[in-house]
Amino acid sequence: MAIELEASWLKVLSSEFDKDYMLKLKQFLKDEKHAGKTIYPKGSDIFNAFTKTPFSDVKVVILGQDPYHGPNQAHGLSFSVQKGVDVPPSLKNIYKELATDIPGFIIPRTGDLTHWAEQGVLLLNATLTVQAANAGSHQKKGWEQFTDTVIKTISDKKEGVVFILWGNYAQSKAVLIDDTKHLIIKSTHPSPLAVSRGGFFGSKPFSKTNAYLEQRGDKGIDWSIID
Repeated sequence: MAIELEASWLKVLSSEFDKDYMLKLKQFLKDEKHAGKTIYPKGSDIFNAFTKTPFSDVKVVILGQDPYHGPNQAHGLSFSVQKGVDVPPSLKNIYKELATDIPGFIIPRTGDLTHWAEQGVLLLNATLTVQAANAGSHQKKGWEQFTDTVIKTISDKKEGVVFILWGNYAQSKAVLIDDTKHLIIKSTHPSPLAVSRGGFFGSKPFSKTNAYLEQRGDKGIDWSIID
């Protein structure tokens, strides 16, 4: 696993890469590769969220749990899939909510959310890799310790960031965030099973995010996605 972190992230996270848990994680990933396992996303995309959204630019964090484990889906951004791949069910529900929350939002055919990432939306999964066709296979191998540090570092070193936490797992990370200087938006997860219980549709996370950013004198996010 090559560590090629964007410079502003490396400045605040460099000490993590020599820690015991990270050395064990690197070895685990090497062993998986040597055993012939297919790992998603590809190596150059593992830290894509950090590449597309430098630490200095972070305005919003949308936290996911695991990368997609199907071929050609994951590319290092939570909830996002590569161009040309079918839009997954959770993202379809995110788009449905956007269409009612943001005037003029047109539901796109693509699931590539790079446009958000380039505006300061950190699309962070708690676990950054997964074995093909084996959901959750790289959980509790060290990634969560790293991404918990990422969340806490953003909370400690920045102000006025919006943290969007969908579902119980994401909401468990709220303890890492100082809600006296950041906004935390919570609702049920956009997955089909969770939305059937209510609480996601109508929660308006996107307009709430922009209202908060604009109130602070920041520019809101253009949530549109170009096909």
